[in-house]
Amino acid sequence: MFTAGIKQLAVVEPQWVAVVWVTWVVLIVGGFGLGLVRVRRRMRELSEEKDAIEGGERRMFSFLHSLGVMIEEDCSPRRLYRVIVEGVEEVIGADGGALYLLGEDGKFLHPSAVSEQCPPLWVVPGDVWEKGQEDAASLASYLRLAQVPVEDGVMGACLTKASCLLIGEMKEHEAFAGAEGGYQSDVAAMFAPVRYAGKAIGVLAVVRGREGGVFSENDFDLFQSVAEQSAFALGNALVHQEASAKRRMERELRVAADVQKILLPSTDPEMPGYRIHGMNVPAQLISGDYYDYMPLDYGALGVAIADVSGKGVSAGLMMATCRSALRAAAVRTASPAEALGVVNRQLFPDMREDMFISLAYVILEAGSCRMRMARAGHDAPWMFRQESGVVEVMKPGGLALGVDDGPVFERVTKDFECEFSSGDCLLLYTDGVNEAENMEGEEFGKERMLDAFRGAAPRGAEAVVQALNGQLAAFVGGNRQMDDITLIVIERR
Repeated sequence: MFTAGIKQLAVVEPQWVAVVWVTWVVLIVGGFGLGLVRVRRRMRELSEEKDAIEGGERRMFSFLHSLGVMIEEDCSPRRLYRVIVEGVEEVIGADGGALYLLGEDGKFLHPSAVSEQCPPLWVVPGDVWEKGQEDAASLASYLRLAQVPVEDGVMGACLTKASCLLIGEMKEHEAFAGAEGGYQSDVAAMFAPVRYAGKAIGVLAVVRGREGGVFSENDFDLFQSVAEQSAFALGNALVHQEASAKRRMERELRVAADVQKILLPSTDPEMPGYRIHGMNVPAQLISGDYYDYMPLDYGALGVAIADVSGKGVSAGLMMATCRSALRAAAVRTASPAEALGVVNRQLFPDMREDMFISLAYVILEAGSCRMRMARAGHDAPWMFRQESGVVEVMKPGGLALGVDDGPVFERVTKDFECEFSSGDCLLLYTDGVNEAENMEGEEFGKERMLDAFRGAAPRGAEAVVQALNGQLAAFVGGNRQMDDITLIVIERR
């Protein structure tokens, strides 16, 4: 049709034919050239995007390698936090970054690493901001120390949604709507929740100033990937640190247990006319029970057994303190009750309200069959009488150490005296013996204790300890020992 039109035009106006043909050729060539420019521009854009993606991937792989090295080196937590923030900044091409981790209470986010170029990520009080414009160090110090409530601001929103956030302009985010003083920095930002094993542990953020441009979708995709890898590294590092701390604690506890063993008697004492045998089996590395033999200046022997309420390190420390206090008091008086009164007054100010110590203290006189005893809330000792085969329960009155500051304790805690006959055995024990449980939750009980004691007492002190220990082990079976076990048997020969 176009050609036919030209032919018609040529008949009427021949001079216009050349003009039309030239115009047509120009339009075709011009359109082709414009399309070619657009294609070339698009190809250049795609190439730049490809280079950006490949460059980001290279930076991320380098960052992941650095994280692996940090974990293998067992570096300090602060160093790891700093490496993560600096690495994410470099991977993304950000101007600043920060890592906030949840505190133990789960109520606040604490700044673990904040780069110098990172502006505040929440609304800073106006007076702090104004002061910071004159003194940059004061603002930096505030940002390093300030705690952020988990429900506040952008970081709170990031934790609540458990998803990454891309914010083109921080000032315009809803988290700052109505905030006093507003938000003072012109930045774009990205936030990612740091999660490990399904549990939130913090927030990772990067920012870019207005002159650097907003973050692209590619930046956001890359940030999500690097944030996931950072969370994995952090989680593994935390597990590794906890395991290392646990190993250190176990080593320290073993050292403490070795020291505690030194405080317990290493051999049975030599006392004319008596055979004495004792044992202690802690439920944990540190025992809250103790027993002691104390040679006294007037030729007598002091025998003590005690049980500190609770278990573990605190009970062990109190046990050591009680031992020292009793040893100091025992050499100054021949009265067990008076010695315990001195110990109680010394320990009471330093004991927690929920802590107490039960203690039985016996004094054996050289060349005599007589003994004196005081009982500070401890289980009543048993006396096996060889002549009758009867087991007597010794129940002198007394209050546990640490319950009263002195007057009441001293009024109710009294000396008790009795005599040994040849073959008689006195059993001192802690409640870890009778309260030991088998696999069915049944207690060993005092009836079984009594049968074992009565059966073994005619054979002497060592036989009693062996019989009770053996029957207790057989009864408990594979069940875990829940409390410390301590036994002392005093036999009159």
